[in-house]
Amino acid sequence: MEQHAAKVARIASAARGFFERHERYRIFHGSTNSTRPRPQSKVVDISDLRDVLSVDASRRVAVVEPNVPMDKLVEATLPHGLVPPVVMEFPGITAGGGFAGTAGESSSFRHGFFDDTVNRVEMVLGDGKVIKASRDEKEHPRLFRCAAGAVGTLGTTTLLEVKLMKARKYVRTRYRRTSSVAEAVAAVEEEVQREGNDYVDGILFSKGHGVIVTGQLTDEKPDSAKAQKFSGAWDPWFYLHARDRTASVGVAEDYIPLPEYLFRYDRGGFWVGTAAFEYFKGLVPFNRFTRWFLDDFLHTRMLYRALHASGEDAKFLVQDIAMPFETAEKFVDYTAEQTKIWPLWLCPLQRRAPPTFHPFTTPSKDTDTAAGKKEDDKGAVRENMMLNIGLWGWGPSTRAEFIKMNREVEKKVRELGGMKWLYAHTYYEQKEFFNMYGSGGPGWYFRLRGKYRAMRSLPTVWEKVHVSTEISPAEEKAGKEWKRKWPIAGFYGIYKSIKSGDYWLHRNAKWNKWKE
Repeated sequence: MEQHAAKVARIASAARGFFERHERYRIFHGSTNSTRPRPQSKVVDISDLRDVLSVDASRRVAVVEPNVPMDKLVEATLPHGLVPPVVMEFPGITAGGGFAGTAGESSSFRHGFFDDTVNRVEMVLGDGKVIKASRDEKEHPRLFRCAAGAVGTLGTTTLLEVKLMKARKYVRTRYRRTSSVAEAVAAVEEEVQREGNDYVDGILFSKGHGVIVTGQLTDEKPDSAKAQKFSGAWDPWFYLHARDRTASVGVAEDYIPLPEYLFRYDRGGFWVGTAAFEYFKGLVPFNRFTRWFLDDFLHTRMLYRALHASGEDAKFLVQDIAMPFETAEKFVDYTAEQTKIWPLWLCPLQRRAPPTFHPFTTPSKDTDTAAGKKEDDKGAVRENMMLNIGLWGWGPSTRAEFIKMNREVEKKVRELGGMKWLYAHTYYEQKEFFNMYGSGGPGWYFRLRGKYRAMRSLPTVWEKVHVSTEISPAEEKAGKEWKRKWPIAGFYGIYKSIKSGDYWLHRNAKWNKWKE
């Protein structure tokens, strides 16, 4: 802890200097899973806060620094027979990012967002003061609650105590075929209530082909069942495997080693890795051989590196959206017509009541939705949960049309009572944004910023997430550079991802070698 304290003292000193000079700063983490543009600004570097400091098996907690990625956290806890209740499905997403952002995964219908599994945090405030915040009434509980999801604009998280639970050897995974969007939504509602389910999510390949995936933790596996893996270069991508397992109507089953299940979407980044093949317009066929041959480039860390470096993130629609169950089908109908993007991800989440910058659902303006009537036991699900719809795919190639599509999606989401995650492109104007995410007004947020000395030196949430609809001269110039032209941009992205060396992280991973 002495080494950690020295790191925090350096960070606090840097923050204090900016505060005293009345200068705004942002935090440099070293990597990001956000697709937002990254403005040039003064930074405080916290990239060396990347260690698991302790795992207490008796208390079932891990003390970690914020830049600890999920794969390293899982590798540290599995030898103790423990695992975090909520593990973000990309290995490179960090504990700090899960707390300060919004991280809901397939276990979140049971355990809540990632920050719901955090007991307490250490934070450096905007003036450089170091404090601890927790759910305990004695340790700044309101700051703790509201900093979760506020993207680091109330203070900088430098340490987290994360809850752990008992790990099991396998996840008994069932694939339930659905034949309509309405059936898929109803199946999710049914599965979150089914006793014994530890994980629930779903994939819509089309309106007529969906699969609801459920997982149950277990130490037992029938001798006749082969352990199904997804981390090896010759293993299938999970979404393709789920599609093939549900080629016919019915329910299929696998036994998946626990860490393989947790990071099952890493290869291919769910399915957006197919966009890399689409970008090269047939020059590289999409088949099992090419996925094996190019495997180093098709894990999420490398995909993010290439996406940012190529500039193609400005053309790729990446939105996670919380929708009320009763209007989810209407939203899918809209995206099918207006964006033509498939597949879509479905993930049920516990609904967080405001005030919060986590997305939360509101009553829909669509009053004629028959499904909105709360009947039977669906009422409890719809009252306490919402459905995350992952919309990820190519958008229009021109910036004007791309912005237009994003704005139209934002309008439709609001119309149907939904709300977006803030990690992606966000175009709301300031008043519009705070009316939504500030729960009708930003007073509570700015009172906290004043109380905890964030006003002078830390950006607001809107300032941090807003993407301008105007094209600056610098952006216009950058867009005309040789390295932004097809196909040079793609090869430049590959070059930068190779240069990062991130492929060694999955080559040397230990979680996929776990036996017990």
